[in-house]
Amino acid sequence: MTVSRKPPQAGIQIDGKAHAVDPSRNLLEVALELGYDLPYFCWHPALGSVGACRQCAVTQFKDENDTQGRVVMACMTPCADKTRFSLAHADAVSMREAVIELLMTNHPHDCPVCEEGGACHLQDMTVMTGHSYRRFRHAKRTHVNQDLGPFVGHEMNRCIACYRCVRFYREYAGGGDLNVFGAHHHVYFGRASDGMLESPFSGNLVEVCPTGVFTDRTYGESYTRKWDLQQAPGVCHHCALGCNIMPGERYGRIKRVENRYHGALNGYFLCDRGRYGYQYTNADDRPRRARLNDAPVAAEAAAAQLGEWVAQGRATGRVLGIGSPRASLEANHALRALVGDANFHRGIAAGEVACDDLLVQILRQTPARLASIREAESADAVLVLGEDLLATGARLALALRQSVRNVGFAMADAANVPRWQDHSVRLLAQETKSPLYILGPRATGLDDIARRFHRGRPADLARLAQEIVHLLDYTQPRAPGLDDDAIHLAHDIATALKTAQRPLIVAGTSLESTALLQEAANLCIALDKAGVAPSIALLPRAANSMGTALLGGGDTDAALARVEASEVDTLVVLESDLYRLAPGARVDAALARLRQLVVIDAVSTATTAKATLLLPAGSFAETDGTLVNHEGRAQRHFQVFVPGDTDIRESWRWLQQSAPAAGVDFGDTLDALIAQCAGANPALAGIVDAAPSARFRLAGSRIPRQSHRSSGRTAMHAHRDIHEPRPPQDADTPLAFSMEGARSGAPPAEIPIFWAPRWNSVQSVNKFQHEINGPLRGGDPGVLLLGREATAPYYARPAWQAAGTLEVVWLYELFGSEELSARGAAIATRVPAPYVVVHPDGAHGLAQGRRVECSSDGLRWMAELRLDETMAPGAAGVPRGLPGVPAVRAGAALRVEAA
Repeated sequence: MTVSRKPPQAGIQIDGKAHAVDPSRNLLEVALELGYDLPYFCWHPALGSVGACRQCAVTQFKDENDTQGRVVMACMTPCADKTRFSLAHADAVSMREAVIELLMTNHPHDCPVCEEGGACHLQDMTVMTGHSYRRFRHAKRTHVNQDLGPFVGHEMNRCIACYRCVRFYREYAGGGDLNVFGAHHHVYFGRASDGMLESPFSGNLVEVCPTGVFTDRTYGESYTRKWDLQQAPGVCHHCALGCNIMPGERYGRIKRVENRYHGALNGYFLCDRGRYGYQYTNADDRPRRARLNDAPVAAEAAAAQLGEWVAQGRATGRVLGIGSPRASLEANHALRALVGDANFHRGIAAGEVACDDLLVQILRQTPARLASIREAESADAVLVLGEDLLATGARLALALRQSVRNVGFAMADAANVPRWQDHSVRLLAQETKSPLYILGPRATGLDDIARRFHRGRPADLARLAQEIVHLLDYTQPRAPGLDDDAIHLAHDIATALKTAQRPLIVAGTSLESTALLQEAANLCIALDKAGVAPSIALLPRAANSMGTALLGGGDTDAALARVEASEVDTLVVLESDLYRLAPGARVDAALARLRQLVVIDAVSTATTAKATLLLPAGSFAETDGTLVNHEGRAQRHFQVFVPGDTDIRESWRWLQQSAPAAGVDFGDTLDALIAQCAGANPALAGIVDAAPSARFRLAGSRIPRQSHRSSGRTAMHAHRDIHEPRPPQDADTPLAFSMEGARSGAPPAEIPIFWAPRWNSVQSVNKFQHEINGPLRGGDPGVLLLGREATAPYYARPAWQAAGTLEVVWLYELFGSEELSARGAAIATRVPAPYVVVHPDGAHGLAQGRRVECSSDGLRWMAELRLDETMAPGAAGVPRGLPGVPAVRAGAALRVEAA
């Protein structure tokens, strides 16, 4: 999304150079955007200005005759027409030098051992200011550090009191357990006592902090200097939002994940699952060698064996392929092309297939605008239908937390207070918030900012949404069976949506309710008929759910039915654990009927343990591929490193290499496979434009994955050879596994490292943006695939039936429900044990915390009973995907008994 700005209206001068700029913006933002190097600390492009650090001093002159001027803070100074500024004036330079010297009086000289050393904003600004010698010779103030949990390290002695951490954590992200204590130079930023940071966005402190106070604890456990990391542009695989990331590798292991700025999606921030979910890639129990009948086999022989079995299956019609929404488009397409369209299944259950297909249909036919994460921030009225966004789409939840400030921004505009004066806007707005309504089965992490919320089972929520549609368009039927409170709430929501300028409807597939998705679509249709221009955001479950829906294919239930009917000899399972999709006994019985089971996966699962032929797949960091996010944006992720002495390779490459034996030709490169995928699937034709092809070059050179300061490469291999080996050759992308190559002007989709002269920290992103807090130069990565069709009529409603039994409603955990991230060591400490949530009225005398036996559709498991007054009566909340929780069916009757 391109952030709309007013056309330049003001003429200003900076050090004698004239510039036409937007008068609504502050000087620091404009100066950085124009390419000036002006030091700062407290300002952050997403947090606005507070004028706390006094580091961005400049001289402002009254007119052309004024030669003395006065010192002002650039972050607090508007760019009024005909104003004149100097960054190089002696008074401004002296002020900046004095401020940095005062800030450094208590700062330790520990750069050689500090994890931020060499990529530290404080270092950059100190050098930029010219502060080279320390005159302070006295004892420094010291603090005791805290244990803040498995994600974030703490070193308070490095603090310069910029207040960025608490501003982000408390004001922007809504956290309540981090604060500032004390006064003067004894201020302390931390918790009231040791303890794990509770915010799902705590990891952003590592990048928000301009020094080394908050550090990445997972990175520090196996530390490597940042300039020695090999990096590539990545896309988060842990939900459907498609946030951009920069994974860093050294010695064949992913060391960390940093936020990769994307103006339309994640902006400057990630959720903790996206930042720390990478650790599964380093697991010792990962498949690393091809195995046939549980014995090692050469990779080439393994690929040939797969091709031979598929060829036999194609000839007899007895081969089946199960894909995966966590695998790339290329891998899913290759499997589908190998086994045949009629024999390809998506790797999700029937209910989820129905929801995903409906979601795509709605997005194609809705009159609403498809909202990116950034566009969700601008909504001035939001209705969330059924989603616990902090668990299913956390970065979107963070955007909605900003959306409730829009009424405050409108008040600021009316009072002529610039929006970038953050605390002034907050003081003006006080507790006034734009309307946010949440309809869900239980309390969510956004309830604290919601105007109102309502608890109910999925069918109850759909009925309430139907009533809202009726109030927006009286030609639509009223909802049956609502009480007065629900009807009053529907009136409140309908009024807020109809009077808003930018209303947003948010729904998803987490509850596996097609009725909720249909009502989300009906709301948009009704708003459009009422003359309001709505936006919509619909969230599928997995990283490539949208891609597999566009690709097509059957469901896992149908696939298992064919296997159970002895119609299949060879089953190929791609990056999917069947035991997470169906009851274990059913999967066992089905697999026993096969002649051969081929599994391609990057993690060890119950399914890989049953494989006749096991092919080790690359993780997100070891592969190239394309994912399609919730808004239909196809994005390419790139291989960070080539695995060493292993058989690990891309899933699509295993299939590509087996294709000749099966009589199929996919070509030899990723580009060839992408072209075939786009040609065979009109809905995916645009994926060829998601990133430049492997032929792209900058001034005849490739784009290096390593920084220009990368060191010690020969020493890394000294145990094998004292000579530096030839870097791996990459035929699939324009990137090089090297420090040599061209960097300046790289396409946004293929920028592996944000770095600029004098800007070694993550703050260097300002050098790559078209405008501060706006899109990257050249446009944000990805291409939108969904073509718009004629607006569909209202969706019909199913007949309503009153609840009779305790109904399974899926709940989601940020840490635990997603399969891959839960396998990492740090996140594993946050994964809860199995539990079931019921309203106290439905507990039948069972006590809170008691161990109970749950049974549904013949499945039995043990869980902790949680009694929650916010849980919808008649619903039993079952956390989806947690270890120990079976693949129970949403909407099924559940029985809870004392163990």
